[in-house]
Amino acid sequence: MQHYPEAALYVVATPIGNLSDISLRALHVLQLVQAIACEDTRHTQTMLRQYGIDKPLLAVHEHNEAQAALLVIERLQRGERVAYVSDAGTPAVSDPGARLVAAVRAAGLTILPLPGASSVTTALSVAGISGDAGFVFAGFLPSKAAERDQAVLALQAEPRAVVILEAPHRIEALAKAMAPLGTRVITVGRELTKQFEEIASVAAQDFSAWLAAGSQRTRGEFALVLHPAEQAQAGDDGSRVLQLLLAELPLKTAVKLAADITGAPRNELYETALALKKNDASDNAD
Repeated sequence: MQHYPEAALYVVATPIGNLSDISLRALHVLQLVQAIACEDTRHTQTMLRQYGIDKPLLAVHEHNEAQAALLVIERLQRGERVAYVSDAGTPAVSDPGARLVAAVRAAGLTILPLPGASSVTTALSVAGISGDAGFVFAGFLPSKAAERDQAVLALQAEPRAVVILEAPHRIEALAKAMAPLGTRVITVGRELTKQFEEIASVAAQDFSAWLAAGSQRTRGEFALVLHPAEQAQAGDDGSRVLQLLLAELPLKTAVKLAADITGAPRNELYETALALKKNDASDNAD
């Protein structure tokens, strides 16, 4: 039997779209607590009404999280149970919540997680990626073009699967930025668990065309899984990654990162880098 102590913060995952994806335990805790801290009080109130729950709501979002955490801590110190929910999914995963949790922990109070829906694991579950190399959660890439291009360059050197989140008004710009990844596969999850959910796997170079092929495809929230790069020979892979890094970084830094990413011997990469620099100098002289 689960114990629900007083003076505890309950971090509660909520649905990412389909309201039926709430857990029985989450519903019990949301009924049990004295107050619910949330990212958006209007959104959370609408959600709670669907479950017949009426509780005092405390606004705790990215703009006031540090200050609002003090109000939550005061309630906990009075012996209250308080839940925290973000707008959708698991709090503190590309959503507010981390600062609140850190403040409550620093105050020596109890924190209990209630797992549930997450767009990250939902997208991974339908990507069909096998192997034990793991994945990287990149969240939202930078909104500025130059910074986004740098982030995509880093993804090109990343051999593992990468999960990326994106909003509808930026998805076309992201697709264009990812085109240089060529034939590397992207599993696109649009409006996951919602009425107009769409899941497809396309080559990065075809992502923009896929978006343009349907009038609805630029609408809704996106969770993308960039599949792992196909394995190449260690030497060839090291040279490819090294060339990409040399275009943006000093030689020694590029060599170190290329060795860390590919596992290729650092001495060999250093010799390769010197040769590449020499060739570039000769080409420029011509």
